[in-house]
Amino acid sequence: MTDTTLVLLPGLMCDVAVWAPQVQALSSHATCHVPHWGPLDSLTAMAEHVLATAPARTFALAGHSMGGRVALEVMRMAPQRVERLALLDTGTPALAAGAAGAKEKAGRMELLALAQSSGMRTMGAQWASGMVHPSVLGTALFEQILDMLERSSPAQFAAQIHALLNRPDAGPVLPTITCPTLVLTGREDLWSPPAQHEAMAQAIAGAQLGIVEQCGHMSTMEQPEAVNAAFVAWLAS
Repeated sequence: MTDTTLVLLPGLMCDVAVWAPQVQALSSHATCHVPHWGPLDSLTAMAEHVLATAPARTFALAGHSMGGRVALEVMRMAPQRVERLALLDTGTPALAAGAAGAKEKAGRMELLALAQSSGMRTMGAQWASGMVHPSVLGTALFEQILDMLERSSPAQFAAQIHALLNRPDAGPVLPTITCPTLVLTGREDLWSPPAQHEAMAQAIAGAQLGIVEQCGHMSTMEQPEAVNAAFVAWLAS
């Protein structure tokens, strides 16, 4: 066991299961900690929770999807506490203005209404089908993802939707990052595509870019061996 503490931030409606393959594989490289968002409804509050509950003063920090945005908020608030950073399947822009932002908000609210009327698993089956690589649909892994979503609640979903709809533009944070940084996404991630991550990596001095083949948005679960290998190299950098 090393002295490294690795804080792993889940994305929207995700829990420790989204990082389970990494926690298992990296146990000899780092002490892993996965926070729970509970009723928190802003990225700033989530970042404050990370800083208050991290089991070490300084740590390696990785965020997936919404967790990546939380990680960037941590970097804005307390960069001196982060030894290295990994951003997975995420993005930086604030909610778009005009029709594009209205469309995103409407889509998220439709999913929330479905969760409230028919339950989290029904909502998840519709939502997650567009997040994963097509080869994952109908598999045991897809059921595991639905199990994870079902462990949450419509109230938590509403809180996290509020956080994302009110997200800050994190683009200005990128050029301020000086610690070793990994930027990674799935080749077929339609939510957070490779081109978006290429631009993020270019904005961070010395960042390493990873594109995981045959992989959608849930990279940590879809292609754990590839993600684990990237993390081992990142932790050793």
